[in-house]
Amino acid sequence: QVQLVESGGGLVQAGGSLRLSCAASGRTFRSYNMGWFRQAPGKEREFVAAITWSASSTLYADSVKGRFTISRDNAKNTVYLQMNSLKPEDTAVYYCAGGLYWPSVKYDYWGQGTQVTVSS
Repeated sequence: QVQLVESGGGLVQAGGSLRLSCAASGRTFRSYNMGWFRQAPGKEREFVAAITWSASSTLYADSVKGRFTISRDNAKNTVYLQMNSLKPEDTAVYYCAGGLYWPSVKYDYWGQGTQVTVSS
C-alpha cells in the first residue's frame, strides 16, 4: 500500500516556476513508476509526465516538453515536478500517481491533488 501527498502548488504569474512534490509512504515506493496528471475545470484529467522506478526513463506530454521536468528521490520517497515557463493553460489541479508496468503504467495509487493557478 502506498499513500501519496502532493504539495507545492500555488498562484504564480505566467512565465514563472513552481516545483511540486509528492511524498509517498510505504517501503514499496521505490518499486513503483510514478506519474503526474492534471485536471482543469470542465476538462478531463490528462497525463503530464512519468518516471520509472529507477529514474532511468521519463515521458512527457507534448504540451509540457521542454518546460517541465519530473524527477524522484527514492531515499526520500518523493517525486518532483519542476515546472518552468508556466502558462495560464497550465492552471489545473495536479495529481501524482504510482503504478506498475512501463510505459503503459497501470496507476493504482493517487494523491489528493494540489492546485496550480497561473495568472496572465
